[in-house]
Order: sequence, then C-alpha cells, then structure tokens
Amino acid sequence: MSALATQPHDQPTPEDLGVEFGQSAEGFAVARIGDTVLAMLPRNEGGGLLASAWRVSKPLAELTRSDFYIYESTLANEVAFRERVFETAEHKRELRGLDRHDVRVHCNTPWGASQGATIYAEGIVSHSTADHGGIKLSTERNRLVHPMLRQNSGWYEEDVEWAIVALTFPRLFTAYEQKCADRTIRESIPDAWEAIHGRVLNAGESIEKDRRDFEKQHVGDWIVISAITSDHEKGFVEVVAVLGGNRRSEGRRFLVDSEEYAGRGRFGFVLDETRHCLYDGPSSFVGWNR
Repeated sequence: MSALATQPHDQPTPEDLGVEFGQSAEGFAVARIGDTVLAMLPRNEGGGLLASAWRVSKPLAELTRSDFYIYESTLANEVAFRERVFETAEHKRELRGLDRHDVRVHCNTPWGASQGATIYAEGIVSHSTADHGGIKLSTERNRLVHPMLRQNSGWYEEDVEWAIVALTFPRLFTAYEQKCADRTIRESIPDAWEAIHGRVLNAGESIEKDRRDFEKQHVGDWIVISAITSDHEKGFVEVVAVLGGNRRSEGRRFLVDSEEYAGRGRFGFVLDETRHCLYDGPSSFVGWNR
C-alpha cells in the first residue's frame, strides 16, 4: 500500500486542512494547498526533494517536474512528504489567524529603502528592500530580547536574526516558524541557545559549533579552500589549501585523487602531507600561472 494511502489517527484529515493529495503525470507524489502545489521529486540517491510552486492551476495528475521552481529540503520517503504537507497546511492556517498587516512605510533600513512592510504587532515591523530585509523592533520591544541576542540598533536581518524576534515573541509566529527559529539559533548562534536552554549541544546538533570544533582540531593542517578538476593531470583535482583554513595566509597547491576529493566533509578537505604532494606544475586555475 502506498504511504500516501495511510493516515495516522492523531493527524487531521486532508479535508480538515484543505489538502489534496495526488500523483503527477510523471509518477511522483504531489499535493495542493490552496494556490500552492508541493511535490516529492525523485532523487538518484533515493528519497526525494521537496519542491513547490505558486499559482499553478492545472490538475495534480497533469503536473510535471518542470512545473516546480522552488526547491527545499530532502525527504526520506512519502510518509515524510505527507508530514511536510500537513505541516505546511497547518502553517498556512495559523498565518490566517495572525494579525499581520502589509503596509507601505517610507523609511531607510540597514539594507536600503523599505519597499514594503508587514506589521506583526505594535513596535514589530518587517521590512523588505531591493536586496535584503529584516525586522525592526521599537526600543521597548528590543529591551525584551535576551542580552546575548539583542541588537542595540533594534534591526534584525532576515536570514538568521529574524529567529531572535520569533524566539522573543513566539505568539506572533506560527508553530512552524517557531520550529525554524529554534533550529536557526541552534545552528548559527549555539552559545546563546545553550545559555537559554541550559543544555550543552552535542556534536551534530549545531553547524556553527561543529565548524568551530573542526577548526580547532585542524588548526595545524592544510585545508582546501578552492578546487578545480585538473586539465593537466587526468583523474586529479587541483586544489589550493591554506594552513588551518586561514584564508589570509599564503596558499599552496596540491593534487588530490578525484574520487577521494568527492568524499570531502562539510567543512572542507583536510590534506594529508604524507600522501598529498605539493604541486607546482601548470595550473587549471585562471590567473595562477601568471
């Protein structure tokens, strides 16, 4: 039986949340929530890629991969896809219950002139600009932010710092937004997360903390900062590495077997000087030979 045919008893039905499930013209799982369609695009490695699109009116059975243009996280299976669809539907339902208002505000932000704004509540306004955006807190609102996270300017940019506002004022955000905010702070600002929650994060729970540990462990090693398939040595990747990953230090070139380099870790490839020899031959990097 297809995973999409099962429905846990403790979850709302698709009808409750206005969700329609189906199968695309190419055989992958799809769903519609209002004017949004979502899909689980098959991956060669197994599982799928969550994709979505907006204002696609054609029937689910006629959708193809080309109809989707927003790509998000990977999915283990159709059960995970179904859970993600319900989470999105619940997020949309909660958004309708929040008292957010879109307005035009003539003001400057750290990223340029505001081109549009959304009032979350008095003293909490999100601004968008041509290049970036963020949330502005009034002086009174900003005093409520945890000292380890507070920006004296009251401005919180939209990539990471928005999560600080969501953490401080959770009732103004959906459950999904709160979940994303917690993950964002844990991944990017682990010291503050640990202080607030009173728990030390373990390896694998924070990208930023893992990166710091990696740098401490390899402070005396050569770490690759740039790589290119070699045009001169078949089957090898030409790399530029710096000591301890410090980009301000002088770089050296090495050759690494292509298959070995493909298995590099999240924070960079660490060279083994007993196996990876310095390379001073003709370079495939533009400008290096000059």
